[in-house]
Amino acid sequence: METSGNTSNAYAAPVWAQKMRAFSNWVNFDFGGGPRPWKAAWVINFQKTGTFVFLGCLMWFYADKTAAATSTAAWIYLAMHGSYGLVWILKDVTFPDPGWQARMTIGGGINAFLFVLGWYWVFGWLLISGTSSPDYPLPDNAWFCLCISLCMLGSVIMIAADAQKYFTPRVKRGLITDGMHKYIRHPNYLGGMMIYGSFALMVWHWLPVLVLAWVWLGLFAVNMHMKEASMSRYPEWAAYKKRSWWLLPFVL
Repeated sequence: METSGNTSNAYAAPVWAQKMRAFSNWVNFDFGGGPRPWKAAWVINFQKTGTFVFLGCLMWFYADKTAAATSTAAWIYLAMHGSYGLVWILKDVTFPDPGWQARMTIGGGINAFLFVLGWYWVFGWLLISGTSSPDYPLPDNAWFCLCISLCMLGSVIMIAADAQKYFTPRVKRGLITDGMHKYIRHPNYLGGMMIYGSFALMVWHWLPVLVLAWVWLGLFAVNMHMKEASMSRYPEWAAYKKRSWWLLPFVL
């Protein structure tokens, strides 16, 4: 979110966040040692690109085993999660995130898939296999509308924020404090949380809640704290922090 600055009034991220970042880097990038043949983006893109195919194969496999496989909820979930994966690839091709260009060991790449990315595929399996039999708090059509709307809005917020972070440094130096970042300091994370939150709501099972709690607290919160520490080096940081929200306007 920042593009240049000085180190005056720098703020250190909480110790717990620093330790979690070090542990996460070791697990996902350094585990097992040896060569680093893969970029993080390749592992992520494999999961994102494969989601549509994976979910479609699940629907085909379970089609003669359970009505859940070809239910309206399953088709909507395929459209939401599968299309999001394709949107992610389009975003990565158009304006790739520099942070995902880091190299990782084979062990680290496998860990990244097993401990985070692969669990997102479990969401769809729960719904399509009939393991989860959602009893939504609202009528089905109203619930579907809520989930689709949340997914679409989250996608726009995430893509717009990432695009702003990618293109703004080419024309303006300093913190990005306007556009998607005017009122909240981490709109890309907010968008991602809305997207995956919509998937969890569609599945309506306790397991996605646990997975998202781990990702949001163990990874997203850590990354946001580390980012704030980085942004605090800039002279405009104090004023920006005072007039903006961390993640959600008027709430957090």
